[in-house]
Amino acid sequence: MEQITDFVGLINGWVWGVPMLILILGAGLFLTVGLRFLSILKIPFGFSLLWKGRIPGDDAGDITPFNALMTSLSATIGTGNIAGVATAIFLGGPGAVFWMWMTALVGMATKYAEAVCAVRFRETDENGNYVGGPMYYIQNGMGAKWKWLAVVFALFAGIAGFGIGNMVQSNSIADALHTNFGVPHLYTGIIAALLVGAVLLGGIKRISTVAGALVPFMAALYILSALVILVINAAEIPAAFGLIFKHAFSPAAATGGFAGAAVWAAIRFGVARGVFSNEAGLGSAPIAHAAAQTKGPVSQGLVAMLGTFIDTIIVCTFTALAILSTGVWTSGATGAALTSAAFEASLPGLGGPVIAISLAIFAFTTIMGWSYYSERSLQYLFGTGIIMPFRAVWSLAVIVGATIKLSFVWLLADTLNAMMAIPNLIALLVLSPVVFAITKEFFDTRGKSENNPF
Repeated sequence: MEQITDFVGLINGWVWGVPMLILILGAGLFLTVGLRFLSILKIPFGFSLLWKGRIPGDDAGDITPFNALMTSLSATIGTGNIAGVATAIFLGGPGAVFWMWMTALVGMATKYAEAVCAVRFRETDENGNYVGGPMYYIQNGMGAKWKWLAVVFALFAGIAGFGIGNMVQSNSIADALHTNFGVPHLYTGIIAALLVGAVLLGGIKRISTVAGALVPFMAALYILSALVILVINAAEIPAAFGLIFKHAFSPAAATGGFAGAAVWAAIRFGVARGVFSNEAGLGSAPIAHAAAQTKGPVSQGLVAMLGTFIDTIIVCTFTALAILSTGVWTSGATGAALTSAAFEASLPGLGGPVIAISLAIFAFTTIMGWSYYSERSLQYLFGTGIIMPFRAVWSLAVIVGATIKLSFVWLLADTLNAMMAIPNLIALLVLSPVVFAITKEFFDTRGKSENNPF
């Protein structure tokens, strides 16, 4: 087992190394420039479409644009926002936050392109449900000769979901509730599995309904809590921003329990944790957006790109500022413990439970969101007959994850996440002319017709 772990660790170091960082940032930058910075300039327009997309319409699709985004956010707003940000700061220093922001800014274009392709090349399955995502836009957009690449993506996504989207999340819930409230891991696993199973029985419509209610609530609650921390430490916020910008381009010296970090570490861990948090480029989110009731690809793309903005630019920034403004980033703690220490420093006796509850809710919704991603990926490989057995196994995996040590599962899932990104980013680059053309047509015709087909 040790040899297998070492081998997977070797692959992990390669797939999250320089080539991958260049591919993720390069693809995002290429798409951003190719779209003439639309993904940044059209943020207000995207929010207006999101607001209008709360109400079901007559457009083709299974769920509202709003619920499609909430389903996507349910999978991304999770441990990455609490533990991932803290880990990035612990390993890369405050400058890692800057590179998380940069990853998000170019990642918005990536997420836009993913959703445009997902809607443009989606299909309906034998049950009449809309299905899409990288496996479909690779096959239908790039041609049948590239189907092997679609199969590769679906295989990696289907397996990775059980790790990063299921067992890692249930383990985080169980640890948080046991540490703060003394709840046994097995009890947490059983209750979480029953809740997950109940939601999954309703398919994407029930998942999206639960996500549409829970995600805005949990995000608002967490941001409000973090805002209280920032108000208490308002005088330290300018210095926190100063640390972020300074150490984005200069090494962070060792101080207290912080071991120090080179600029390369800030870039590497900022980009890697940024992608882990918002999933731009992994190809997961377009699977949810393909089911949206939308007038066309561009409309949903403009909604989809907001997921990266909300996840990283807003939620992750609040976490980072809470950690830096309270000064606990030099304590030597890492992961969720570091974020918990930041909240506890300003809200003694309350901060720890707030983080525990937030982490539990975030992780639970991530399990729901990723269940849909894995289900659709495996459905692509094996057909609709896999759906019900998958849901049963997925629910049982929640119990397993809550009760075992997951160091190898985490390593394997993190590696497969990167391997998901490779076929997806290749497809986005190949299909970029289609994305650019559809986008140009949308804005050229917008306002000229009340019945804009896009």
